[in-house]
Amino acid sequence: MASDRQEREPVNQFQRARFDHIGVVTAERQPGESWVEATRVWVTSPRAHPFNVEFLRFADDTPVTGSLRTEPHVAYRVDDVESAIVGHAVLAEPFQPAPDAGFLTVAFVEVDGAVVEFMQYRDPDEEGWF
Repeated sequence: MASDRQEREPVNQFQRARFDHIGVVTAERQPGESWVEATRVWVTSPRAHPFNVEFLRFADDTPVTGSLRTEPHVAYRVDDVESAIVGHAVLAEPFQPAPDAGFLTVAFVEVDGAVVEFMQYRDPDEEGWF
Protein backbone atom coordinates (compact mmCIF):
# COMPACT_ATOMS: atom_id res chain seq x y z
CA MET A 1 0.00 0.00 0.00
CA ALA A 2 1.46 3.34 -1.03
CA SER A 3 1.83 6.09 1.53
CA ASP A 4 1.37 9.82 1.01
CA ARG A 5 3.89 10.51 3.77
CA GLN A 6 7.38 11.48 2.78
CA GLU A 7 10.32 9.48 4.06
CA ARG A 8 12.34 11.47 6.58
CA GLU A 9 15.16 11.09 9.01
CA PRO A 10 14.18 10.24 12.61
CA VAL A 11 13.73 13.30 14.80
CA ASN A 12 16.34 13.33 17.57
CA GLN A 13 14.14 14.74 20.34
CA PHE A 14 12.00 11.60 20.25
CA GLN A 15 15.02 9.54 21.28
CA ARG A 16 14.80 11.25 24.67
CA ALA A 17 11.03 11.74 24.79
CA ARG A 18 9.06 9.61 27.21
CA PHE A 19 5.34 8.84 26.99
CA ASP A 20 3.29 10.78 29.55
CA HIS A 21 -0.42 10.51 28.68
CA ILE A 22 -3.19 10.57 26.10
CA GLY A 23 -5.66 13.45 26.22
CA VAL A 24 -9.28 12.84 25.23
CA VAL A 25 -11.84 15.61 24.73
CA THR A 26 -15.20 14.95 26.38
CA ALA A 27 -18.48 16.79 26.95
CA GLU A 28 -19.26 14.71 30.05
CA ARG A 29 -18.23 15.57 33.60
CA GLN A 30 -15.52 13.28 34.91
CA PRO A 31 -14.64 12.28 38.48
CA GLY A 32 -11.71 14.22 39.90
CA GLU A 33 -11.77 17.12 37.42
CA SER A 34 -9.60 20.17 38.12
CA TRP A 35 -10.26 23.62 36.67
CA VAL A 36 -7.53 25.38 34.65
CA GLU A 37 -8.49 29.05 34.44
CA ALA A 38 -5.94 30.05 31.79
CA THR A 39 -7.45 27.71 29.20
CA ARG A 40 -10.93 27.46 30.75
CA VAL A 41 -10.95 23.69 30.77
CA TRP A 42 -11.73 20.97 33.28
CA VAL A 43 -9.03 18.26 33.25
CA THR A 44 -8.46 14.97 35.01
CA SER A 45 -5.12 13.63 36.13
CA PRO A 46 -3.83 10.84 33.92
CA ARG A 47 -2.06 9.53 37.03
CA ALA A 48 -5.51 8.52 38.32
CA HIS A 49 -6.31 6.48 35.19
CA PRO A 50 -4.92 2.95 34.63
CA PHE A 51 -3.88 3.80 31.06
CA ASN A 52 -2.75 7.41 31.66
CA VAL A 53 -5.79 8.99 29.99
CA GLU A 54 -6.44 12.67 30.67
CA PHE A 55 -10.00 13.87 30.02
CA LEU A 56 -10.53 17.50 28.93
CA ARG A 57 -13.91 19.26 29.12
CA PHE A 58 -13.75 22.75 27.66
CA ALA A 59 -15.94 25.65 28.80
CA ASP A 60 -17.97 27.32 26.05
CA ASP A 61 -15.83 30.46 26.38
CA THR A 62 -12.45 28.69 26.23
CA PRO A 63 -9.77 30.45 24.21
CA VAL A 64 -8.68 27.02 22.91
CA THR A 65 -9.70 26.49 19.29
CA GLY A 66 -9.21 24.15 16.36
CA SER A 67 -7.79 20.67 16.71
CA LEU A 68 -6.62 21.36 20.28
CA ARG A 69 -10.26 21.63 21.29
CA THR A 70 -11.67 18.82 19.16
CA GLU A 71 -9.00 16.13 18.73
CA PRO A 72 -7.23 13.78 21.14
CA HIS A 73 -3.54 14.29 21.80
CA VAL A 74 -0.58 12.22 22.90
CA ALA A 75 1.86 13.78 25.38
CA TYR A 76 5.57 13.18 25.79
CA ARG A 77 8.05 14.36 28.40
CA VAL A 78 11.01 16.14 26.84
CA ASP A 79 14.16 17.77 28.19
CA ASP A 80 13.53 21.07 26.41
CA VAL A 81 10.14 22.12 24.99
CA GLU A 82 11.66 24.92 22.90
CA SER A 83 13.96 22.47 21.11
CA ALA A 84 11.23 19.83 20.75
CA ILE A 85 8.88 22.09 18.78
CA VAL A 86 11.48 23.04 16.15
CA GLY A 87 10.45 21.79 12.72
CA HIS A 88 6.83 21.11 13.68
CA ALA A 89 3.63 23.03 13.00
CA VAL A 90 3.06 24.77 16.36
CA LEU A 91 -0.55 24.75 17.57
CA ALA A 92 0.17 26.34 20.97
CA GLU A 93 3.44 28.08 21.80
CA PRO A 94 5.15 27.02 25.04
CA PHE A 95 3.21 28.08 28.13
CA GLN A 96 2.88 27.23 31.81
CA PRO A 97 -0.59 25.71 32.33
CA ALA A 98 -0.69 25.90 36.13
CA PRO A 99 1.82 27.31 38.62
CA ASP A 100 1.40 24.35 40.99
CA ALA A 101 1.69 21.66 38.33
CA GLY A 102 4.73 19.39 38.36
CA PHE A 103 5.72 20.54 34.92
CA LEU A 104 7.29 23.81 33.94
CA THR A 105 6.23 24.27 30.33
CA VAL A 106 4.07 22.59 27.70
CA ALA A 107 3.52 23.17 23.98
CA PHE A 108 1.31 21.57 21.34
CA VAL A 109 2.35 20.73 17.79
CA GLU A 110 0.96 18.81 14.86
CA VAL A 111 2.91 15.78 13.65
CA ASP A 112 1.56 13.94 10.58
CA GLY A 113 -1.95 15.24 11.34
CA ALA A 114 -1.86 14.21 15.00
CA VAL A 115 -1.84 16.60 17.97
CA VAL A 116 1.24 16.08 20.15
CA GLU A 117 1.95 17.75 23.49
CA PHE A 118 5.52 18.21 24.70
CA MET A 119 5.93 18.56 28.48
CA GLN A 120 9.07 19.84 30.18
CA TYR A 121 9.11 18.84 33.85
CA ARG A 122 11.00 20.68 36.58
CA ASP A 123 12.26 17.29 37.76
CA PRO A 124 12.33 14.58 35.05
CA ASP A 125 11.42 11.90 37.63
CA GLU A 126 8.49 13.87 39.05
CA GLU A 127 5.03 12.33 38.82
CA GLY A 128 3.55 15.82 38.79
CA TRP A 129 0.07 16.99 38.00
CA PHE A 130 -2.42 19.51 39.33
